[in-house]
Amino acid sequence: MTSSAPRRTVLAAALAAAAGAATPSAQADDVSRTSAAGTTAPAAAPTAPDAFAPRSKSLVDYHAWTTADDWARGHARGTGLAHGARPGIRLVHPAGTVDYKDPHTGKTAAWEYATWTSPVHTLTVPATEAVASWNAHTPPGTWIAVELRGGYTDGGRTPWYVMGRWTSGDSDADIRRTSVDGQKDGRSSISTDTFAIDTPASGLRLASYELRVTLYRKPGARLTPTVWRLGAMGSDLPDRFEVPASAPGRAGRELVVPRYSQEIHKGQYPEYDNGGEAWCSPTSSQMIIEYWGRRPSQQQLSWVNPDYADPQVCHAARYTFDYQYDGCGNWPFNAAYAATYRNLQSVVTRLTSLTDAERLIHAGIPVITSQSFLKTELDGAGYGTAGHLMTVIGFTKDGDIIANDPASPDNAAVRRVYKRRQFENIWLRTKRHDAKGQVKSGSGGVCYLYFPAEPAAAQRRVLRELGVR
Repeated sequence: MTSSAPRRTVLAAALAAAAGAATPSAQADDVSRTSAAGTTAPAAAPTAPDAFAPRSKSLVDYHAWTTADDWARGHARGTGLAHGARPGIRLVHPAGTVDYKDPHTGKTAAWEYATWTSPVHTLTVPATEAVASWNAHTPPGTWIAVELRGGYTDGGRTPWYVMGRWTSGDSDADIRRTSVDGQKDGRSSISTDTFAIDTPASGLRLASYELRVTLYRKPGARLTPTVWRLGAMGSDLPDRFEVPASAPGRAGRELVVPRYSQEIHKGQYPEYDNGGEAWCSPTSSQMIIEYWGRRPSQQQLSWVNPDYADPQVCHAARYTFDYQYDGCGNWPFNAAYAATYRNLQSVVTRLTSLTDAERLIHAGIPVITSQSFLKTELDGAGYGTAGHLMTVIGFTKDGDIIANDPASPDNAAVRRVYKRRQFENIWLRTKRHDAKGQVKSGSGGVCYLYFPAEPAAAQRRVLRELGVR
């Protein structure tokens, strides 16, 4: 059983606030772990165009910069193109040096930096929320900061908001990866990893945004961060307790995904979000990383107590940990962790129906979903949660959900089948009632998608159809 403590205001919180409801955080940190059922991703199965119902107009806009042409269109101050199969940007000539006092270590150090700023992206649907995500390599002694500046529908502009200060490591040479609290301008604000309009009922929306990434390294060093993907998801979902029911698509398919339970890690490494009970997000991430055939090396795992099973789950918790949020459930930090593995890409986005998830499953791409629910709202779960991550790995022939749920007592129990309609509603709704009848927020279809740097043709097509390239 898992019961995650509320982690932060999630994407839909502002919508609930507009209705006059109290909306404490509704996405809690992850909990999961289960033994591997397999580590090789099956070949993608072609999906017929007419296999699913037509998609309605999306209220989600995911946009990213990933190609050499994309990077050339931005404004560079000291960055240059990193050539290769995955074009990116790297620090070439420092634009300057700055002192940074790490709030989590108290240490002040000087860092060389360079910046890349994206062109302005106009959202296809003006948004109430936005979440940035990125894929990067940060050698020891290097890090990046990702910022967002938006344009409002009334012509005003936000300040530059820090969406994350991130590094893959946590050695003495590194800063501590962190979100930044207290960012607001009286019209919008940042809650851990999420930009939100404060009062959506006013009609104000985010019409456009630009992203800026700053690359840092020790003065005089030759090492550099490399950024391969930089993007953001904006959305404007209706304020709803229930979502329309979707009809199952074609016959079911189940992907062979390793099974890990977070619960067997209870009490392990409590410095990382109080131990395994709150590790649903990194546990889910690790399952999908291993589905694609990647995992930490024995050397990387040498720090883990050898008495602990599935040390890679402990590793994922450590390297997704957000020192400000004090948890492992930061959405972009989980995606960025996945992308540290060879030739893996990752994004944080929203899907608008289970039909979208079916398209991905039939193309061979699992989906990590965020949801919150009462024990009575999801038959077979055996628990309720203020926020939880699990992995959708398939659909039965009747359209029900096959999930690897890390909030299971052991690895063998991780595979679950959940009723389609129940799962659909707890994942896609933006508002819900807790056990006391109070209005809380729901994630509105938030998910992580991890996929190869060179997806198969069917995978590329489905991702493109869902706005991810």
